[in-house]
Amino acid sequence: MKSLSAQALLEQFKQKVADGHYNDSVHKIKLMTAIEVIEKALND
Repeated sequence: MKSLSAQALLEQFKQKVADGHYNDSVHKIKLMTAIEVIEKALND
């Protein structure tokens, strides 16, 4: 199993959304929610 830092995971999720690499609108919303949660955790 590959280990990622929170920052690396955040960048990976942002890239997926930017490139349109998601299954459907629900998956996109889940990725965007995860991005918000990770950003909040990193900024606290």
